[in-house]
Amino acid sequence: METLLDRFCRYVRIDTQADEKATTYPSSPGQLELGRLLVKELREMGLGDAETDEHGIVMATIPARRAGERGRRREETIACIAHLDTSPETSGHNVQPIVHRGYEGKDIVLPGDPSKIIRVSECPELAKLRGSTIITTDGATLLGGDDKCGVAVIMETAAHLLAHPEIPHGPIRICFTCDEEIGHGVDHVDLKKLGAQVAYTLDGAGTGEIDGETFSADLAVVTITGINIHPSIAKGKMVNAIRLAGGFLDRLPRLTLSPEATADREGFLHPYRIEGGVAETTMRILLRDFDTSALEAKAELLRLAARLIEAEHPQAKVDVRITPQYRNMADGLSSSRRPPCAVPAWNRNEPSSAAARTAPASPSWGCPPPISPAANTTFTRPWNGLAWKKWPRPCACSWSWQRYGRSGRVRDQKSALRGDKVLPGLLHLPGLMLRSRSLPFLILQQFSQRFLQFLARAFLAGDEVNLK
Repeated sequence: METLLDRFCRYVRIDTQADEKATTYPSSPGQLELGRLLVKELREMGLGDAETDEHGIVMATIPARRAGERGRRREETIACIAHLDTSPETSGHNVQPIVHRGYEGKDIVLPGDPSKIIRVSECPELAKLRGSTIITTDGATLLGGDDKCGVAVIMETAAHLLAHPEIPHGPIRICFTCDEEIGHGVDHVDLKKLGAQVAYTLDGAGTGEIDGETFSADLAVVTITGINIHPSIAKGKMVNAIRLAGGFLDRLPRLTLSPEATADREGFLHPYRIEGGVAETTMRILLRDFDTSALEAKAELLRLAARLIEAEHPQAKVDVRITPQYRNMADGLSSSRRPPCAVPAWNRNEPSSAAARTAPASPSWGCPPPISPAANTTFTRPWNGLAWKKWPRPCACSWSWQRYGRSGRVRDQKSALRGDKVLPGLLHLPGLMLRSRSLPFLILQQFSQRFLQFLARAFLAGDEVNLK
């Protein structure tokens, strides 16, 4: 556990904040720096093929370990994926992780800025974490748990598997991507080079749930062009783009299509950045919906607001540009006639009743966690390269704590338990991160045993695995 903790703290100290305005890939040099460090550590573990390409994408292979006499051998290659960049909205420079051991259940005052407090009253999850080890920032920056948690987990898993060759498993490809936070995580991922039939994204927030689908996402950049002139002679001449931006935002639904007014599978429009001046003001707005086709209706709302502003102020110009970011991974999964599953078959000596199997998952992999759609925010989402790149046998998922109360089962537990009905690519990973509304914080739990037992049982060459 200390090694996992050390890895995480080492990685978050490297500034990998994504830059939406950059013209390079990756968008920030820190991503290349972290990638080089990971390649160095992977090679020191014994993975001689570890490399980073000109785009900062890191790949490596954990070789298969035979299962001996344990039944039929399965050699399908899986991939474990995480991204190196962090959110562009909060500074990742000079991150100082603070380790709180034996958490006592009280409010957490962040020492770098005592005005920032993670309050139990605002984060009810804290009540369940007495005695846990929690990691926060000092309050001056983000922590970078999204997705350096996933990076640390994959690296620690690789080290453990290489140190314990007695654990049987198939080939495992490691892939670390860049610029996921700004919608370019898979722009330069070579799927043929990755060479996996199934991929699992470690990019979520806790234990006990998995993602069966995600939002589909577009980005709108709204630019309002006005007329600037000296205020002393501005009457009848000035067109203040800042005021028009306020009028534009006021025309967007606030009680029905905003993150603060929606839950579960409800889509929304989320203005998250505004900058500029009298002559020109730019707004960036996220469009999110589980139903991909509904994104166009949300885009039309923005265009309508733009037309209204232009009608009221003929000298102004309002430009709305929509850029696709990613699509609901369920779209890609459902397009495959029979996508692969990497879910252990039920042991014959385990409880046979549905009631018994709906109990919380145990380290012995007694049953899967609840299956929920991932209502991911701008900060994180499962990797969607499989749907975008049209992988021949698409399969992707991630582990997730449902943020902002957005949760809901995509199918009833009974049907989820039937092997022929279970969603493809289900993966139960022990949780390492929760996110408060102000700052992310990390919960270190009994990780190694549970994840490695999953790898040993779900990917070993035996008859406990259904990969068809």
